[in-house]
Amino acid sequence: MIDLYYWTTPNGHKITLFLEEAGLPYRILPVNIGRGEQFAPEFLRISPNNRIPAIVDQAPADGGEPLALFESGAILLYLADKIRRFIPADLRGRNLVLQWLFWQMGGLGPMAGQNHHFAQYAPEKIPYAIDRYVKETARLYAVLNKQLADGRDYIAGAYSIADMACYPWIVPHERQLQSLADFPHLAGWFARIGERPATLRAYALAAEINTAPVIDEASRRVLFGQDAASVC
Repeated sequence: MIDLYYWTTPNGHKITLFLEEAGLPYRILPVNIGRGEQFAPEFLRISPNNRIPAIVDQAPADGGEPLALFESGAILLYLADKIRRFIPADLRGRNLVLQWLFWQMGGLGPMAGQNHHFAQYAPEKIPYAIDRYVKETARLYAVLNKQLADGRDYIAGAYSIADMACYPWIVPHERQLQSLADFPHLAGWFARIGERPATLRAYALAAEINTAPVIDEASRRVLFGQDAASVC
C-alpha cells in the first residue's frame, strides 16, 4: 500500500497518473495547501520542505520499515524502479528518461510555476515578469515539441515517467498564455496522454477531492507569503 499525501496541483497529478497506470494499491491523504495543512508536524516529518506530494511506501522492496519520500521526481523514479515499469532497464533508455524527468523538474515546472504566479496570482501585474516567464514557457514548449517531432508517440519512445512528469504542467497551457496550435507535435502528444484511461481516472479523482480550486486572500497568504520563518 502506498500512502499518497496529495493536493490537486501539477506535481500532485504526476503521482496519481503513475499510480493509476501501475495499478498499485494506494490511498490518498489530502493535504489542503491553501489552508496550511502542509505545516502539520506529522506531514513535515514526511515532507520537510512543506510541499506535496509525498508518499509512504508501507511495503518497500527491502522488507524494512515504511519508507517516506518527498519531491515528485524522486517519487516517480522510486515507484518506477519499485515495479520495474515506465523506465527502461537499458543504460541509454534509462538515462534518456532521466534527462527529461530532470528537465521537467529543473525547467518546465519552475518556469511554468513562475508564469502562473505573475500572470494569474500576483497582486501587482508586472509586465517584465509576465513577459519573461511567458516567453521562457514558450521556449520550453518548443524544446519538447522538437523532441517529439521525429514521430515518436512519447518523450523517450515508450510511455514513461518523463511523460507523467511533463503532462500535468501542460494541462494549464491556456493559463500560461500558450497555444498548443503553435506546437503541433506537443499537441499530439498531449492529446494521446489525455485519452489514456489512467489519465482520465486521475483527473476525475482530483475533481472529487478539490471541489473549489480557488485562491482567496487567506490561501494567498499561506501559499505566497512563506519565508525562512516558515521552516522553523
